[in-house]
Amino acid sequence: MKININRTDYEVEVDIRTTLLDLCREHLDLTGPKKGCDHGQCGACTMLVNGRRINSCLTLAVMHEDDEITTIEGMGAPGALIPMQEAFVEEDAYQCGYCTVGQICSAVGMIEELRQGWPSHVTPHLNSQPSLTDEEIAERMSGNICRCAAYPNIVRAIKRVASSALREEKA
Repeated sequence: MKININRTDYEVEVDIRTTLLDLCREHLDLTGPKKGCDHGQCGACTMLVNGRRINSCLTLAVMHEDDEITTIEGMGAPGALIPMQEAFVEEDAYQCGYCTVGQICSAVGMIEELRQGWPSHVTPHLNSQPSLTDEEIAERMSGNICRCAAYPNIVRAIKRVASSALREEKA
């Protein structure tokens, strides 16, 4: 199969039952996304597919041949971090670091959802732009678990980047 991950084309032979997470980790040596629960409950495996966040442990790799897939390795690198990665470092939004990759990928996807005006379960009005409240961020990030409980710092990091990104768009 042919697949594009982090703007690189790969041709791989894998069993059709191989998840996108296992393809990345076991066949392409992209070990940023973590295998946490393998049931879509923790978010450690979050990646972006066509700009939308998904739990890569719940999707088969063969379903994504024509998609644009981005893992943490495609977002930034030491010395060239994206703003969300910088904010996580500056706000100390990690402890053990296991969930951090999924948190960052999910946060980047969440900002795009906000930019597009997608409501969440807690958005008060379905036809208005969602506000960047702690409650809104908590709801949108609820699929990403941090067992170390760095949530306040994660929310601060997300708010910093999201408010800046949303402000730039309005300008």
